[in-house]
Amino acid sequence: MLIGFPEYTEPASRLAEKTGLSYHEVGVHHFPDGESLLRLPPVPPRRVVLCRSLFQPNEKLTELLLVAGQLREWGVERLLLVAPYLCYMRQDKAFQSGEVVSQRILGRLLADHFDGLLTVDAHLHRVHHLEEAVPVPTAVNLTATEPMARFLEREMRQPMLVGPDEESEQWVAAIARHEGLEYVVARKHRSGDRQVEIRLPDQDYRGRHLVLVDDVASTGRTLEVTARALKPFSPASISVLVTHALFVGDALERLSAAGVDQVWSCDTIPHPTNHIGLAELMAPVVREWR
Repeated sequence: MLIGFPEYTEPASRLAEKTGLSYHEVGVHHFPDGESLLRLPPVPPRRVVLCRSLFQPNEKLTELLLVAGQLREWGVERLLLVAPYLCYMRQDKAFQSGEVVSQRILGRLLADHFDGLLTVDAHLHRVHHLEEAVPVPTAVNLTATEPMARFLEREMRQPMLVGPDEESEQWVAAIARHEGLEYVVARKHRSGDRQVEIRLPDQDYRGRHLVLVDDVASTGRTLEVTARALKPFSPASISVLVTHALFVGDALERLSAAGVDQVWSCDTIPHPTNHIGLAELMAPVVREWR
């Protein structure tokens, strides 16, 4: 069976449907003191897939590990985690003395409870392979670039893709290859969580449909600054295409004010901008696990 959680019902149930698994959902009740009471379906099979997107992760992680522990106590032999958005991947080293390397600690914690992990476009930097970050027997990091490219092909004709920084180049280049599109990559200098400078490559952006592409949008600040830098060139339109739509606070309002006409995202995180479902992308991996 595939077991999901209430905040991710629709994508998880679509994944269950695509894989032919029965779908069940964890009942979650929060007590006034913040503790969670969790209810699971009775008599689970020996193999179980848990599906939970780990955005706003701290409470979700606690509940996920409680569920995993209970399933093991009930005799589940193979426990697999589908986490379309995987948290705590940025901190892969200590940048200052005393910092906790959260990627390494969380990876070991998940590996203690799960036999396999499936995620999408994990935000990896110096650690390049998912199994190094999360040492489970089977670690699969899919990329959403093909379904994103197919969506873009349906949505507009021959846009120019723009990567807002060097880290985005792998996603921009992959989407461009799928559809034979032109792309450029800007250079970014960050002086704080919200202080960003963008340098655009020399290019004729006038009259073009520009699509800013990235894997994850958190504050949206980098995308905002890039859009403001492009606006004086009078492009036909500016859009944003991302895998993971966090868009905390007033990010969408700031993007609109910067000249962004449309924002599209995958359903790895439930968000009003979701336009690209990834159940078909993930289903073959889950079927193989069976």
